Amino acid sequence: MPDVTEIARQIVAREGGYVNDPDDPGGATKYGVTQATMARLGLDLTGDGRTTAADVRALTRDRAADIFVEHYFRRPGLAGLPEALQPPVFDMYVNAGANAVKILQRLLGEMGEDLVADGVCGRLTCAAAARAAARDPGLLADAYGIARRNYYYRLAEDRPALRKFARRRDGGKGGWIVRAEEFISPRFRLSEAEHRERTASWA
Repeated sequence: MPDVTEIARQIVAREGGYVNDPDDPGGATKYGVTQATMARLGLDLTGDGRTTAADVRALTRDRAADIFVEHYFRRPGLAGLPEALQPPVFDMYVNAGANAVKILQRLLGEMGEDLVADGVCGRLTCAAAARAAARDPGLLADAYGIARRNYYYRLAEDRPALRKFARRRDGGKGGWIVRAEEFISPRFRLSEAEHRERTASWA
């Protein structure tokens, strides 16, 4: 497995440059770091005493990767997870915060573990993940990726404004689905026909 810094750099590359989509609840974002996150961390890169979209524009790739490693991997406790789970959960944590851990906790609950889906990656969650990974770490990572993909589909179903992130205008897989499937073995990825069937009911 690549080290956490390399995983963070991959996330930065996957997130892309500056965007400010009005339908994205994250607001102004660059390399996956939102203006709200920068304000919470007290980052004023322009030195004007405020955290604005200009500060987001000034963010560098290296600074973004450092933010991810410290605030989206180390502090949430993801280092305690089995190695096979660290890349997908880390990537999802950048994308959806504590929901990344809740998805894992619900999945482990379905596998018989007694966990509360509270989004906290503590001792009990890490131990439960280790027990599940001991049986087949690759399969557990695939199961997590599938649960993550389903989370995106459900989110888009519930919030029509977000459907463009799960389905392209031509009906193909949107960025959310493509991103989730990067962490799923090819045999478990949906075909284009299956994706279109999954989203056929969307307006």
